[in-house]
Amino acid sequence: MFIPSFTIASVRTRAACALALAACLGQDLTRAEPPSGAQPLSLKEATALAVQRSALLTAGDARIKAAIEEVGRADQLPDPMLTFGVESVPISGSDAFSLSDDEMTMRSIGVSQAFPSRAKRNARRDSALALQAQADTDRAVSAVEIRRASASAWIALWAAQREHALLLELRSQADLVAITAKARVRGGSASVSDALAARAAELELDNRIDDARAAIAQARAGLARWISDDARREVGKQPDFTQLPVAADELLARLDQHAALRSWDSREAVAVASLGEARAERRPDWSIAAGVSRRNVGAANVFWLEVGIGLPIFQAGRQQRGVHARQADLQALHAAWEDARLAQLESVRGLIARWAAQSRKVDRFAETILPLGRDRSAAALAAWSAGADLQAWIDARADEIRLRIEYARLLGEWGQSWAGLAFLLLEEVQP
Repeated sequence: MFIPSFTIASVRTRAACALALAACLGQDLTRAEPPSGAQPLSLKEATALAVQRSALLTAGDARIKAAIEEVGRADQLPDPMLTFGVESVPISGSDAFSLSDDEMTMRSIGVSQAFPSRAKRNARRDSALALQAQADTDRAVSAVEIRRASASAWIALWAAQREHALLLELRSQADLVAITAKARVRGGSASVSDALAARAAELELDNRIDDARAAIAQARAGLARWISDDARREVGKQPDFTQLPVAADELLARLDQHAALRSWDSREAVAVASLGEARAERRPDWSIAAGVSRRNVGAANVFWLEVGIGLPIFQAGRQQRGVHARQADLQALHAAWEDARLAQLESVRGLIARWAAQSRKVDRFAETILPLGRDRSAAALAAWSAGADLQAWIDARADEIRLRIEYARLLGEWGQSWAGLAFLLLEEVQP
């Protein structure tokens, strides 16, 4: 192997430089940043913390409580009504508008109670139960979405840290080349342009590292949205993105169990209950009222009782229209549900294909592309040490930087595809 030559340097000094360059070139591409001292944050822990601390789930609990209360009152009778007034008040003659002169004038007080039909009360209770089930399902779906979103934020932070680590591996070599170029300029064995070009390459790498640090800060802020201060911890080892918690074929076979589609079951139940309420409107209600009336002096007091029955005799223009409207709503829901199933099927198939392709690309990068880029850079550096032009190394190093950034971002996209498939089912499947 050729080593950088110094004009005023001993063989021992040149050997030390060669060993330093070899160490730079032989670094492990998969090395992660050292932990900050706190226990690393795993993806499983991050998703669990996100579920525990989510205000969305607190809101879901409140909606469930409200739905339970609605169930408790759905089939209750309306409140009774107190009635009072005067009857048989004369409006003409010498005792006009007098409440005490005419013996037929009565002061009445009574109570009335409406009795909706049992069919209506049962239908209202069914609707309340359907809404409660919908609230339960919505909370469960929200929990899955929170786990998926927090996993996505964790993976974004992990990928940003991987990019930062991959670029830092190149920093010591860039520094050494810049120092070596300066020394060779002083010794007269290299041009000033070589030193300037080496320094420019060093600064360009610094820019890329700064971009990676900014991406880490941005990803950490995204994770803090779900787990607050725990986002400051270093992320731990990633799950095995080559394996799905549930096999791809099984995910397709269990399409109706996907969280994105489970809310349609409860929505259908609500629509069916609404149709039941519309049909119950065809059943008559009835009411009863009773009271006493006090007459003036000389006339007997009286007790009275009234019974009322609803007469839904014009159903074609009222009740039947309501039934037809709710039937149309149910038909529209079924059509939208089928479209949602087709869209979900398309989305999952596409996500599976993308995840599989990314898995192959990641393997190709790790096993072939990155080692080739590293070897090309090493060969160009060795040629420069033997007297060749530095530009070949600068070009090779720029390509290696680009490949490492592309690899890190591919890892992030691969992880996001994996998370999209790992958190599809409503039931909790730990990755």
